[in-house]
This record gives sequence, structure tokens and C-alpha cells, in this order.
Amino acid sequence: MTTRPLRFGIWALVHGSRAAYQDPEEPYDASWERNRDLVLKAEALGYDSTLIAQHTINPHQEDLDQLEAWSAAAAIAALTSRIEIIAAIKPYLYHPVVLAKLALGIENISRGRFAINLVNAWNRPELDKAGIGFAEHDARYAYGREWITVVSRLMQGERLTYKGEHFDVRDYLLRPISLYRDRPLIYVGGESEPARALVADHGDVWFINGQPLEDVAGLIADVAARPRTAAPLRFGLSAFVIARETQAEAEAAYERLLELSRRDAPIKAIQKQNTDPKVVMMQTMQKSARVGSNGGTAAGLVGSYDQVAARIQAFHQAGIELFMLQFQPFEAEMERFAKEIIPRVRATSVANQKPLLASAR
Repeated sequence: MTTRPLRFGIWALVHGSRAAYQDPEEPYDASWERNRDLVLKAEALGYDSTLIAQHTINPHQEDLDQLEAWSAAAAIAALTSRIEIIAAIKPYLYHPVVLAKLALGIENISRGRFAINLVNAWNRPELDKAGIGFAEHDARYAYGREWITVVSRLMQGERLTYKGEHFDVRDYLLRPISLYRDRPLIYVGGESEPARALVADHGDVWFINGQPLEDVAGLIADVAARPRTAAPLRFGLSAFVIARETQAEAEAAYERLLELSRRDAPIKAIQKQNTDPKVVMMQTMQKSARVGSNGGTAAGLVGSYDQVAARIQAFHQAGIELFMLQFQPFEAEMERFAKEIIPRVRATSVANQKPLLASAR
């Protein structure tokens, strides 16, 4: 069990709806204006974090809009005052020296609320069509390991000379470094063996894709047992939430979204064709029917308000600190979660702590 308090975050809608594109209750909208308003509302509702996924072209259908992650992160940093801003990064798209400078800039704009989410790419056309090339799975992780080594050391203010297979950095120094802490946090995604080794060596937080509690507990146990020289690793989980007053209402809402998502079959076929089959995320997502991306409803957060709150507590007991959430229609369901679920979870957490406080006396 983690002793850290629970945190709740939202996925920014960088490529529109997370469950189904043909939903009359949520027309497609990946605009800057919508994402700006969404994050500002999330902050006002008490959410702790937002994740801005990085894609240069839409991963589902190339003629659909796609928000650019890093310019959006900088703008959101200037507009918000409390919420953590996590921008995803695919190492092949940015030289590590340039990325470290961007990260430090947003870190100081946000006054110490910025983080990067290292992902080693699964969407082949994004790199192939740019002439960058799409390396084999384990080679991408080897590149990412070298890349994050350079980025991390530069973000900490080190004068760096580094010679590796991919990078030759000579006497490089970045200023200003973070004015608020040692460096921005590093989140790492991916569940393959190279990904687990990478996060154990270089990550602060491991993002796990939505899946059943017993599977998540096994993943946490594996990575938490690996040797580290840094502070203990923290854990986050992606999940799509469908919560209602009753379980029957929640299941009906789930079936509605599941049926709508079937209309996106041509888009999903394109995504499957463009995806590296060795990516564990995609293998996990195909185990069962689900709604949402990055595992979605496979985490089981579908049910009555009390059921969903209890399942969140069970994940927290297993070690999950941060829940990065998806909804649809996003704004209305995000507000429902803040009103109905977060207070239940907080109340349960306080109740569970009272015997510990009493025994301490």
C-alpha cells in the first residue's frame, strides 16, 4: 500500500473523444479552446493533474484534428495555478538537449508543476512519414534510455559531457534550471520488460494502462522489487470511469458507449495496422471488450458511486497513487466524478486512517 495521498487527473482531449467518435452527446472537438477550458474546469473542480498525450498526426485518422502537446502545455502552464501538467514525449521527435530546455521553460512558467511522460512510440506512420524511421521495439527503448539519461541530467543543472551510441553532447549547460525543485518529474509508460527496466532506473512514476486489480498488483510488485538508487517509485493508473447512482444505470451507460464505439471499427482497423504488434499496451487492450483508450474500462471503474469509490480504494491499497481518468461526455462526467466519487474516496481514506492515529498515541 502507498502512504501517499490519492490524486486524480484527467486525460486532455488532444484527439477528441476517448470512447467513441460518433457520440451525439460529445461531438468531435480536439481544439485548443476546448482543452484550455477543460483543464481550467478540472483545476476548479479539484483535480490534481492533467496528461497531454503527444501525437504530431492523429493516430486514428490522419484528417482529424490533433492538438500539439508541448505548445499546449506551455499555454496551460501560464493559465493555471495549481494543477500538475504532464506532457508526453516521444524521444525520436526531439533531440534531448532541445527537449530538456523546453521542459525547464514550462517548469518555471508553471512554478514547479510540470512533468514529462516518456513513451517510446507505437504509431509507425508518425515517424516513418517524417523520414525518421521506426526502429524495432527493443531498439526504441535502448534509444529512449540513452535519451532520458541526457534529459534528466541536463534538467538537474549538470554541465554535461556524454558520448553514447546515439548522442554526443559536449560541455552542455542549461540555465535557468528549475527554480522550485531539483527537476521536473519523469513519468514513464510501457509494460514490456525493457519498459519496466527503464522506469526502475530512470522514472519517478510508472504509468500503468487500465486493467484488472490483480494484474495491476502483479505489475507493481515486479517493478517495485527492482533495485533503485533514487526515491521509491510511485505508480499511476489510466482508467475510464462510468459511475451512476446504481450499478444497472452504469452498465446501461457502458453498453451505450460500447455500441457507439463499434461504429469506429474502420478507425480502429487503421490504428491496429499502424501499431507495432510488440507493444504490450495493445496486447492488453485486446483481451476483452472495453471502452476508452489505454485500457479504459478494463480497470473496472464501472458501477454505482459506492462501487467505483471502493474499487479506487482497492487500487490505492495495491499501490496506485494517481488515477489518470477518462470520461464521456467528458465535461459532464468529470463534474459528476468530482461531486460524487472524490468525496466518497476522501471520506473512506480519513476513516481508514483513524485507527492508525489512535494506535500511534
